[in-house]
Amino acid sequence: MIKVGIIGGAGYTAGELIRILLNHSQAEIAFVQSTSQAGLPVTDIHRDLIGETTLVFVDEVNYSVDVLFLCMGHGRSRSFVEAIPASFNGKIIDLSNDYRLKDSAEGFIYGLPELNHELIKQSDKIANPGCFATAIQIALLPLADAEQLNEVHIHAITGSTGAGQACSSTTHFSWRNNNASVYKSFEHQHLGEIGESMLQLQPDFSEDINFVPIRGNYPRGILASVYIESELSEEAAKSLFEIFYQGHPFTFVVNENPDVKQVVNTNKALVSVKKYGTKLHIVSVIDNLLKGASGQAVQNMNLLFGLDEAEGLHLKSVAF
Repeated sequence: MIKVGIIGGAGYTAGELIRILLNHSQAEIAFVQSTSQAGLPVTDIHRDLIGETTLVFVDEVNYSVDVLFLCMGHGRSRSFVEAIPASFNGKIIDLSNDYRLKDSAEGFIYGLPELNHELIKQSDKIANPGCFATAIQIALLPLADAEQLNEVHIHAITGSTGAGQACSSTTHFSWRNNNASVYKSFEHQHLGEIGESMLQLQPDFSEDINFVPIRGNYPRGILASVYIESELSEEAAKSLFEIFYQGHPFTFVVNENPDVKQVVNTNKALVSVKKYGTKLHIVSVIDNLLKGASGQAVQNMNLLFGLDEAEGLHLKSVAF
């Protein structure tokens, strides 16, 4: 049984992580740490878990575990990792952006299984990808692998949970409901990791990746609409995607443009490929809290410990 510790256990991603791990046949949650909620039952914060756990938030970290999941805010994981005792010999999966880029990775492997499947298996430290980055890379990896990428254009929309649990002027209900807005055009923080992955597969890629993120008026899910100029036929392009994603248990190439409801509450990524004149149009959808965060983190844990990659992740979508 894999003993798990969760650091920063009060947020959305930690809540989803706890929910998955409570039903994972090979994992046991040893503790859930939260400085702000220490002493309170986990179900006081994650109320969907009432009746499923008696765990209580703790303040202190127990390092006698097999793996630590870091669910803290961006910028806080690095200081935590630097303070880990040298005696700790477990594995680390970080859900922040602190170690995703190569120049600051410090031994962390970028944890996108569709890209680094074998490297993840051999690692002890994983930098879990960003949610937008996961959806967008699913739409681009097969093209980069075939050295077919040129200038990329992306519009992608995300639910409000992508901004985290803390309320802000752009997340509270009265502003977000019946509303949509663009933010961080052409400068979103996930562009760095996307660009590095494209170069990993297509080393001579030097074109722009133009990304316009959109805030949606719903809680969870990402839809990425991506297009490039391409001489490939629709059939040839779709074949590239089908071949590339063979053996990846959560990524499916579909015939019709997918929608968010097909993936909410699952670890799936659905991707479609269409040709319109000279434009190749790719649509990908994921649940930002699962395939974009906690589900993918457990997928990485499974790979680290030699388990079936899909263990504990057979989650059901919500049709309506």
